[in-house]
Parts: sequence; structure tokens; C-alpha cells
Amino acid sequence: MVETLQVRQAGAVARLRLNRPEVHNAFDDRLIAALTAELRRLGEDASVRVVVLEAAGASYSAGADLNWMRGMARMSEAENRSDALALAGLMRALDTLPKPTIARVQGAAFGGGVGLVACCDIAIGVPDAKFGLTESKLGLLPAVISPYVTNAIGPRQSRRWFATAEIFDAAEALRIGLLHQVVAADTLDAAVDRQIDLLLKAGPVATASAKALVRDVASHADGERHDADNAALIARLRVSPEGQEGIGAFLDKRKPNWLAQ
Repeated sequence: MVETLQVRQAGAVARLRLNRPEVHNAFDDRLIAALTAELRRLGEDASVRVVVLEAAGASYSAGADLNWMRGMARMSEAENRSDALALAGLMRALDTLPKPTIARVQGAAFGGGVGLVACCDIAIGVPDAKFGLTESKLGLLPAVISPYVTNAIGPRQSRRWFATAEIFDAAEALRIGLLHQVVAADTLDAAVDRQIDLLLKAGPVATASAKALVRDVASHADGERHDADNAALIARLRVSPEGQEGIGAFLDKRKPNWLAQ
């Protein structure tokens, strides 16, 4: 049986490759379960410092598999709720993974595929990539992925793209914040490798904690409590082994121990 998800690890970098190119890497229950389980495993693997989410074939991900959707349309509301919660679990596992993540977007992403891109910390795509939140064409909405897409592109943009189901290109994805960078196809791997190199040069605890910090900043309504929490965080980091090593290495003009290994 062909693996729907390929996993490769080289040193501190793990690569997860969606491997259903014959259906444009569309989700079904098997792929959702496999990807969720692997993300949770990698989150607990201390040897992994960066996770790259990539895809085989011409497309990044077409979202939900049509045959899977056809089957779910015949199921009860309770069964559909359970199924949607599985997808929600995948998105949350990716969004909260305590390791920096990079989306290597070599082709089109639609529906849930856009959700994967939005959940990654860094997203790099090629000029020919296309994107669409096309659920409204089916009388549906991208409800499960909406928190992550809205965080990436903002409420104003989300209101447009959720409602119209328009297809947009990589330049627009860059403009609205879904992609961080658009590069020629033949330089995509080099661009991803550059981000990996930058992440590996930074402190492991710092890079792992960055997304949690941003999430806390975005969710805080109480300014004074926010200041207190941030002060507590930087104090913990300064006295932590990594913080002490990083500061010491800088002052001593040497490489920190995470680069010396």
C-alpha cells in the first residue's frame, strides 16, 4: 500500500510529505489521522527542531477528498461533527506544534490546504501556486480552518475570501499575508533551506516558544497582565540554561553550544 504520508528526518529537520498526488493531496480520514499522529510524535521528539510540511506532485493540497466528502454527506450530523473534530485536531496540532514549521508550497492549495499553509509559522510558495477558500460554492464555509486563516490574513480579508470562493494567485497570497515569500520554482528548496538554517542558528527553546508568545500577545486584552506575563517570560528565558548560554556566547564572541554540536 502506498504511504499517504512520507516522513523523512535528517538531523534536526523532519519533513512531512503529503503523498496522494493522484488526488492533488486531498484529505481523507486516513491522511488526517496519519498527519495528526506524526505531528504529535514530532512535538515530543527532542531531536527535531524544524518541521517542513511539503507535498508530492503538482498540487500542495486540494482540501477535502471528493469521495470522502460524498461519504460524509450520507452520514448523520453527529458523525459529521466527529469527522470535523478530527480535522480540527489536525489543524490545532500543526498550529500549536512546539517546533517551528515551514510550508513548502509548490502548487495549488484549496480549502483545508489553505488551512495547512496558514497553520505553519513560515510559508514559502512559487509564483504559479493558486489558492482558494472555495467552500461557499458548495453551500459550506471553511469553519474548521477559519481561526487559523483569519489569524494569517486578518478578518477583513477573510470576510471577502470566505464569502466569494474566488481563486487567487501567489502574489495576492503574499499581499494578504498567507505567504511570507514567493520564489521561482527552481529556487524553492534553497529558500526553504535558508529559513531552516536561520531557525537552527537560533536558540532551540526560543524558536519553540515563539509561536506561544505570539499567541499570548494576540489574545491578551489586559495590558498590565500582558506586561507582567511578558516580563515573566523574558526573566525565565534569561536565567534558563539556553538563555545563559546564548548571552554568554555573545559576550564571549563564540558560537553557542547548540551550534557547536
